[in-house]
Amino acid sequence: MYQLYDYITSGNGYKVALLLHQLNLPFRYHETDILAGATQTPDFLALNPNGKIPVLVTPEKAVLWESNAILLHLAEGTAYLPVAPAARFEVYRWLFWEQYSHEPYIATSRFWLHHPDAARFQEKIAERRPGGLKALKLMDDHLAARAYFAGDTYSVADIALYAYTHKADEGGFVLDDYPHVQAWLARVANQPRHLTIEEKTKFRD
Repeated sequence: MYQLYDYITSGNGYKVALLLHQLNLPFRYHETDILAGATQTPDFLALNPNGKIPVLVTPEKAVLWESNAILLHLAEGTAYLPVAPAARFEVYRWLFWEQYSHEPYIATSRFWLHHPDAARFQEKIAERRPGGLKALKLMDDHLAARAYFAGDTYSVADIALYAYTHKADEGGFVLDDYPHVQAWLARVANQPRHLTIEEKTKFRD
């Protein structure tokens, strides 16, 4: 069985849990409290010397970290990763974009707003807001003429972007001005074997 080390509100860990569930791959969820320093313990650092979640340990005892790299690994040879070079390139492009032009603004704002010491992050949240708005507009424009981000079907590109976008309101971003994003969120939520971010903990150890 797969072993997923993750923090309860993490979208990065949710990406992995969602794909595991959609691939019908059983996993055990190990709650890892990043605020309590659980990722800096010797045991955790032995798994991931970078000291971050998520970490996925495979049934063969391979240790995988970096959420989007894990998605690509799990999706290889499945319908969630296109075979055609052009569509596969689109997946790669959106995965890189999510990490560098989306997550640092939308995910980070959400984390700071719900941090126990949120007041000290207000200036940083304001600084990140323009980047988040830019990311959402780019997504909305892209989705105006297509149902999914890469090729014609649902893929790990959608999983990666869904994780934090569907919780963008928790980072102070209202989605009312992005109708194509809203429609896409609904399509993702209606995929077979969809798992909510809250439901990932039902596989808790």
